[in-house]
Amino acid sequence: MSAAESSEDLSDRTVAEPAPEKKAAAGEDKACVKQSSEEEMMCKLQEAEKTAAENFDKYVRVAAELENYKKRAVREKADAINYGNESLLRDILPVVDNVDRALEHADISEDFEAFKKGLKMLHEQLLCCLKKHGVEVIDTAGKDFDPNVHEAMLQVVTDESETGKVVNEFERGYLLNGRLLRPAKVCVCKRPEKEDRQDCEKDNSFKED
Repeated sequence: MSAAESSEDLSDRTVAEPAPEKKAAAGEDKACVKQSSEEEMMCKLQEAEKTAAENFDKYVRVAAELENYKKRAVREKADAINYGNESLLRDILPVVDNVDRALEHADISEDFEAFKKGLKMLHEQLLCCLKKHGVEVIDTAGKDFDPNVHEAMLQVVTDESETGKVVNEFERGYLLNGRLLRPAKVCVCKRPEKEDRQDCEKDNSFKED
């Protein structure tokens, strides 16, 4: 190899190899990129930790509210059982007071008619109190027997009423807001068989005509 070729090779190598300053700059750029990436990851991690802490705090609050709701529901249910009839009982107390006064008056008075009148007033007062709270008397007089609200105690054969009609009431029945509270105990009419046959013959004759 000649001296000229050796000098050319050296010049090519000198041009191809980067300067030390450029190497240092490139290394600094890589370090900056790496540091920036780490800082970004740290920021994301801090945000994730903050979100997790907020979610956990929400969970703790919701769990506490749910527990308080359960305790409140149990307490309200117990109060409803123990004091659900408070309003009704408060309205009945004046009736009890009037009964006490009537009994005291009966001890010092011999006026039976006045006592009877007072007793009737007490009865009406009590019915008004029950009606206020949704209790209604089942009407039975002259009505058709209804197994939904009537309880037949016996059947009477008579021609004074139609078959299946209520002719007497042994015990009053009541409805509570439209629902049966207690059926009325009644006596039901049954027409004599001879009259029933005559009525059937009349109905048949009308149909044939």
